[in-house]
Amino acid sequence: MPIKLPWLTGIFPALVTPFVRKTEEVDEEAYRRLIRHVLPHVDGLVTSGTTGEFPYLTRKEQQRLVVIAVDEAGGKPVIAGCGASSTQEALALARDAKEAGASAALIVTPYFLHPSDKGVYQHFYDIATGVDLPIILYNIPQVVDRYLPRTVVEDLADLPNVVGLKDSSGNLTYTMELLEYVGDRIDIFIGHDEVVLPALAGGVSGMILASAQVYPEVWQEVFRLVGEGRLEEARALQRSVQKLSRIFCRYGGGVAVKAALRMMGLDVGPPRKPLKGVGGALIHETRAEIRLELEKLGKIPVEETPFEYPSGPLTERFGDLEITPEVIAAHHMRIGSGVAGEGLNKVQIDLIAGGKETPLGEAYALQLTYPLHGREALTTILEPALTVRPATLLLPTLPQKNLRQANMIYGPTQSALARAIVDALEEGLIPPTAVDDEVMVALATVHPRALDRHALYQSVYAAATQALTQAFAR
Repeated sequence: MPIKLPWLTGIFPALVTPFVRKTEEVDEEAYRRLIRHVLPHVDGLVTSGTTGEFPYLTRKEQQRLVVIAVDEAGGKPVIAGCGASSTQEALALARDAKEAGASAALIVTPYFLHPSDKGVYQHFYDIATGVDLPIILYNIPQVVDRYLPRTVVEDLADLPNVVGLKDSSGNLTYTMELLEYVGDRIDIFIGHDEVVLPALAGGVSGMILASAQVYPEVWQEVFRLVGEGRLEEARALQRSVQKLSRIFCRYGGGVAVKAALRMMGLDVGPPRKPLKGVGGALIHETRAEIRLELEKLGKIPVEETPFEYPSGPLTERFGDLEITPEVIAAHHMRIGSGVAGEGLNKVQIDLIAGGKETPLGEAYALQLTYPLHGREALTTILEPALTVRPATLLLPTLPQKNLRQANMIYGPTQSALARAIVDALEEGLIPPTAVDDEVMVALATVHPRALDRHALYQSVYAAATQALTQAFAR
């Protein structure tokens, strides 16, 4: 009967493996810096797991990572990832880990070629009986394409040195089933960052997480609060890191975590090929979301983006179009303004409408022919190849400094403006005569750090509706 290990509890980060950019060699100094950064806040370390890109590491590199971790751990336990698709290779890695001083070996379910349940049992049995080292089973169906069967786990839990299981499935039904059948014999660790709180409440012993090298102190506090029965406080903390946890889970851990660590001043290099490098694996919005969430947690300084929403008389806000208050009055142009949303999702729409034969028609054509650099105007479309009427240009008031900002303007902002115009036309707010005889230009002021596409869409729609109402209700 296995005896539970007293140290197998708490927070263990699944460490990334740093690589030198040009050579893709393991960057040992960066690895030591990472461990020193995280060590005060964790109960142990995990090397060369999924987040550590173990399939791309050689046997020698994996052992070296254990040696470094043990050297830096200051007596805290080191769990060595020893994943391999073959029993022989996994056993060799486990023996290497023991020689390097590891406290336990983390063994993943056989992958690529899928053995029967009996073959899976034999895989773990041969490793557990072939090395004198505590073994932690590893269930991660997202990448191995199968669950570690509960019935197999139940049998393996009788082996003396099978001491735990890491469940990264995120399937709490499976987690609870493990706790029911083997929780009295082995320690269950949660490995899915998004469900830490319910897993702890269910009775797991701790967590092995990619995010535990980014905000380990948060997980330590969640762990403590759950242990004290203070679930409301624990729930609030989990929610404070939920978006980042979700990003790390959805993007496979290592790629997104390396991007976050780099933003925090811990350059751990890019992933190894064929994974894309840190600069190109994540879309701009996702990288911006990571930065914003790190700012909220106080992990990095807030990026200051000073700007002001347009103010002063509405008639004077169309100078970029060379439309003066006098021109507006002389040609009976319609103007309106609307503001909606809060914080990063606050939007201001200043709209002007007028006849095609007026100076506004000329300005409309000029913006398409000679666009303002960084503030290129875009025809407002409801969907591809379907422009709204009256013909409308969307013109950002702020320069678009990166693709993320441009995506917010030429994505949800454009779409919401189009929907507001179509709805205003259907409701009779915009007169039928304006459909063919007039053009419109909407000046959109969107916060440079806006990220929530849904919230931004709602804000733009509301602000545009206000502006249209003001312009056409006169």
